Amino acid sequence: QVQLVESGGGLVLPGGTLRLSCAASGFAFSSYAMRWDRKALGKVRELVAAITRSIIDTRTDYTDSVKGRFTISRDNGKNTVYLQMDSLKPDDTAVYFCNAHSDLRGSDYWGQGTLVTVSS
Repeated sequence: QVQLVESGGGLVLPGGTLRLSCAASGFAFSSYAMRWDRKALGKVRELVAAITRSIIDTRTDYTDSVKGRFTISRDNGKNTVYLQMDSLKPDDTAVYFCNAHSDLRGSDYWGQGTLVTVSS
């Protein structure tokens, strides 16, 4: 059974820090590209950060609004992908979703989401 379980969300003050985790099981994690999307109230879902499957030549990509503040990483030994979020802003408030994707396998998996609220 495929599972992606996000954790680490919560309420944080502007300027604060959170680290999201996404624990994967039921598929070959190291063979999948991973990404974090977010969905804010009244806005369309957007890609936040992505990381390739390779551990030799890992590449990352970020939406402009989080560049320099967020860092995506993965630990293939723990089947987990992380999103380190620093200097958080109220506009970062959203439900954050973890995604695993494989073009080779034609597979696409989503987690249930974790809520991040940035507010004073």
